[in-house]
Amino acid sequence: MVTSASGVEPVGIIGGSGFYSLLDDAEARPVETAYGPPSGPVALGSLAGRPVAFLPRHGAAHRFAPHVVPYRANLWALRSLGVRQVVSLSAVGSLTTSLPTGALVVPDQIADRTAGRQHTFFDAGDGVGHASFADPYCPRGRAAALGTGAGAAHDGGVLVVVNGPRFSSRAESLEFQSHGWSIIGMTAMPEAGLARELALCYTTLALVTDLDAGVEAGDGVTHHEVLEAFAANLPRLRELLVHTLRRLPSAQGDCACGDTSGYPASFVLP
Repeated sequence: MVTSASGVEPVGIIGGSGFYSLLDDAEARPVETAYGPPSGPVALGSLAGRPVAFLPRHGAAHRFAPHVVPYRANLWALRSLGVRQVVSLSAVGSLTTSLPTGALVVPDQIADRTAGRQHTFFDAGDGVGHASFADPYCPRGRAAALGTGAGAAHDGGVLVVVNGPRFSSRAESLEFQSHGWSIIGMTAMPEAGLARELALCYTTLALVTDLDAGVEAGDGVTHHEVLEAFAANLPRLRELLVHTLRRLPSAQGDCACGDTSGYPASFVLP
């Protein structure tokens, strides 16, 4: 376990490799897990006066596509280093014109449309485990993000998670809109679910990089468009992250995120 000199637990940050430059005195820490290696070495450092453990979700040079990110290894590695609160940074598409490109969103719900991914740690034959997932995001983490005043982040919304790496068809996009869902991405699941199984507080800060195919006429979403919009708005997402870290509790509290009452006795948290 890694803690700061003051005994404060590190906050886990999962995001793009462009956030490495934010950390002070970063030290790369290779970590091995029973689920294989994580996306890359975990960078231990500090940000906004808080000890942090940063992990690039897609690895060096963005080598892991959304459907093959080693999600289980990533979350297990962070918890084994003493992380109990995780802030996830995500580029998302918008399913409504009320959330234009550049909008910052702190979602409160998830709809999972992925398939073929390893969604649980409870698959070793040692008993059945059930984690509550009614509210996927930590209420304290969301309050920290929304109380910053940085960038006027939108409060709430459903993030629908698709398998990728392709973008949605117009028909799929229209279906998601018909449910009243707000934003669309490719990486929040199984990441959020695995974080809950490991009793981690998990919060997403989402940056809208495009309007999804069914929202407006045109050529649909392109990879170039996403990268360009993300780069243009990255400073605002960084600012929101910094202010969120400053307001996060110093340690995990008694929120439902840490409830392990439905776990088999054989399941041992790292």
